[in-house]
Amino acid sequence: MPLSVVLSNTAGVPIYEQIKRQIEDAILSGRLEADERLPSIRALARDLRVSVITTTRAYSDLVSEGFLANVPGKGYYVLPRDSAFIHEQVLREVEEHLGRAVERGRLAGLGDEDLHTILDTVMTTLEDQ
Repeated sequence: MPLSVVLSNTAGVPIYEQIKRQIEDAILSGRLEADERLPSIRALARDLRVSVITTTRAYSDLVSEGFLANVPGKGYYVLPRDSAFIHEQVLREVEEHLGRAVERGRLAGLGDEDLHTILDTVMTTLEDQ
């Protein structure tokens, strides 16, 4: 499947991080499969109209986090994912997001009951979509 990355200059997130997150999401969701070859660093940089340094940073981070392998002379490939690894990655991300939400809620003076009500409302809304 071709890699699709959409960048935003107004997102408040560095470009390399946007690239990294979108590739990571594609791997975790199965849109990019194990052993699938990614575009070269130069090709991705050209397609996205960003610096080679930017795409190099994104790929390098993905290699260090165990999502990609760099095969010298051949390119970057998606590493196989086991279901336990995927579960842990997603769980970690959910915990981070919920932790930030609780911190923000506390700053606004929300108690546990208020936070639970908000979470229940969000979950119900998403289920109805």
